[in-house]
Amino acid sequence: MRSRHFFIILLILILFLISGCSSNGTTLPTDIPLPPPPPRNPPEYQIQPGDELAIKFFYNAALNDTAIVRPDGRISLQLVDDVQAAGLTPAELDKSLTEKYSIDLRDPAITVIVKSFTGRQVFVAGEVANQGLIDLTAGMTALTAVVNAGGFKESAKPEASIIIRRGKGNHPFPIRADLKKALQGSSTKADPRLQPFDIVYVPKSWIGKANVFVDQYIRQLLMFRGFDVGFWYGLGRLYDDSND
Repeated sequence: MRSRHFFIILLILILFLISGCSSNGTTLPTDIPLPPPPPRNPPEYQIQPGDELAIKFFYNAALNDTAIVRPDGRISLQLVDDVQAAGLTPAELDKSLTEKYSIDLRDPAITVIVKSFTGRQVFVAGEVANQGLIDLTAGMTALTAVVNAGGFKESAKPEASIIIRRGKGNHPFPIRADLKKALQGSSTKADPRLQPFDIVYVPKSWIGKANVFVDQYIRQLLMFRGFDVGFWYGLGRLYDDSND
């Protein structure tokens, strides 16, 4: 009987403590922000120079081949010679090869398999804690790359960041990235997704003259990263517009 009374008293005390905690505002917080979910539809992988591709023919095994994508973005195959591969998804290359082999084969069934990947990195430079190469993951943005590089220095101007991307003919193509807005969460367009070989540059401030910027930093950096710096598409306008 005593044990039963003790259990009832203990239960009343527990209920009392719970109600007291609720009245004092010590309930568990419910407004803790959750991490953003991963992108539902990440961009399809685009074949890069240096990738190793396996080309499989279901009904013509003699044509099966393995090819390394050359620096010019092409591969060499039997019957069709050189074929553009870099910049295409495996499905797009599959379609292109099917059309080309249809000239000599009846209803060719082809599969393109990427056996090994290369160039899945970006370069982060400028006013960041640790300049250098960053492994590119699916859905990575410029701000994520900067965070992986140790974050901004105190002298950085995130709103003046740019992404330099390989354009046609291996020419550099600049893209403005306002990473200050990205930090504030006020604009999703200010933080573009990255592609292989991109360079994310965070300067101290907007550069008044594009040619000074090119001579002092970007030209040497792009030459080191293998860009063709003889042609600048849009870089001068990018910086001229920023000073308006």
